[in-house]
Amino acid sequence: MTDHVTAPRSRTRRNANDTFLTFSLGDENFALPILRVREIIGISDITPVPRMPPHVRGVLNLRGKVIPVIDLRRRLGFDPVQDHKRTCIVIIQAGSGADAILVGTVVDRVSEVRDIPPSSVEPPPRLGSGVDLACITGVGKSGKHVVMLLDVDKVAGRDELTSASNKG
Repeated sequence: MTDHVTAPRSRTRRNANDTFLTFSLGDENFALPILRVREIIGISDITPVPRMPPHVRGVLNLRGKVIPVIDLRRRLGFDPVQDHKRTCIVIIQAGSGADAILVGTVVDRVSEVRDIPPSSVEPPPRLGSGVDLACITGVGKSGKHVVMLLDVDKVAGRDELTSASNKG
């Protein structure tokens, strides 16, 4: 007689496509797809680069690799603030394959990794013509929390970085 072993039942399996890194800018909550987050580091020396858009803080030397750093507050239209002990840089991957680049995004504080299934996501609200929602892909609801889901490629502004660095 053959022994039959059944695998233990696991709780609901996570779908990585539904998993997000949540963070705050002031009192507002945002999220990036976890599959596009490479690492989180403390705020460190950022070297300014002349003639970049105001939301580009400069570049960072990350273990020998120079990467651009975006001030997410400015990118999304928030007033800039001084860095503090919880300010950090979320390193994200913009693009894919051979065209992928790493970009640092400065955030006020990282909160947690959270599952937000598609059934809990609504389109971005229409807030009038003066509000740029280009970087927001949707609004995720998780319990009593509401988070703005961001488009990594639009947040990174890859085309803007390329065109700005080619000027002059």
